[in-house]
Amino acid sequence: MSDLPPLDPSPFVQFRAWMADAAKEEINDPNAMIVVTATPDGRPSARAILLKDADDAGFVFYTNKESRKARELEANPHIFLLFFWKSLHRQVRVEGTVTSVTDAEADAYFATRPRVSQLGAWASRQSRALAERQVLVDRVAHYEAEYPNQVPRPPYWSGYRVTPDLFEFWQDMPFRLHDRTIYQRGAGDAWVRSKLFP
Repeated sequence: MSDLPPLDPSPFVQFRAWMADAAKEEINDPNAMIVVTATPDGRPSARAILLKDADDAGFVFYTNKESRKARELEANPHIFLLFFWKSLHRQVRVEGTVTSVTDAEADAYFATRPRVSQLGAWASRQSRALAERQVLVDRVAHYEAEYPNQVPRPPYWSGYRVTPDLFEFWQDMPFRLHDRTIYQRGAGDAWVRSKLFP
């Protein structure tokens, strides 16, 4: 069995290293992640969305705060993220809780979005029933006329920061003898590393 390079003591540093590798190898959306939320009674739901920022404070994504995932997170702030990079034979699991980003952070990110995406944030009543696609097209046209210049951020559109409690770095190995490293948040926010059987 081949040896693997050692992982960094910081899970955030290690994550950014793997994300940098993915940015070079993955054809589409290396920042795509599966986001799993749950209702207060424990019914899970999952969807793929894009990570927009990752630093030592956590992982940030943006959404309509009236969407299903946002309603679930408001009731139950526990969240699960899964990054899977098939070309690298790696995945990262993250467990944690969410808090809302600041208005200033949401405004700054919203300003970087393409204009049509900004209009779409106004036009979409995310997760709610849509009679036909033309309704969405008409709503985009409506907001395009309403905001001919700068498009403001909708008051119901913002972001979440995931504060991790646990990371698992998984590396595919021959004969299914995979390498699994856990980082768990310990006392004083120190990270404790351990291994799991594959």
